[in-house]
Amino acid sequence: MTVSTPQIPAPQGVECDLAWALGRVARDHATAVQCVIGDLPGGQRGFQVLATAAGDGPSTQLALARKLGVDRTVMTYLLDEIQEAGLVERRPDPADRRARRVVLTDAGRARLCDTEAALREAEARILAPLSGEEQSVLRTLLRRVATADGGSPDEGSSAAGS
Repeated sequence: MTVSTPQIPAPQGVECDLAWALGRVARDHATAVQCVIGDLPGGQRGFQVLATAAGDGPSTQLALARKLGVDRTVMTYLLDEIQEAGLVERRPDPADRRARRVVLTDAGRARLCDTEAALREAEARILAPLSGEEQSVLRTLLRRVATADGGSPDEGSSAAGS
């Protein structure tokens, strides 16, 4: 009687490991992002505040904190820093005088545009081994996986704007 032994697949190497590949790309991306936004008040969170406030128009501090997954007290200090740099203003909300709306200044809009352009260049360098179509597919698939649990791209996203 012959006993068959299940075939054990041969090791494929670290290059085939999803965690290794994602980690490597994430580290490269984080390094590139830090080079671009390192001097921006609030760093990556500061960038997210500027991008969110610009994209949605004036938003309250509380709405920004919720959307970005930031504690409201932390958001207050973050906005203090960004406002001190002249990138945003806080204005009373006409609908609720107790609330403050966060509005980008002209300097804030210019800084956001410059930062977004620099981030696109950094991402282009990281994704250079892929064709334009492959880059688009990668972004689409990553977005689908990242939001599969019902989360939105704005909820505590760690990507700077991709």
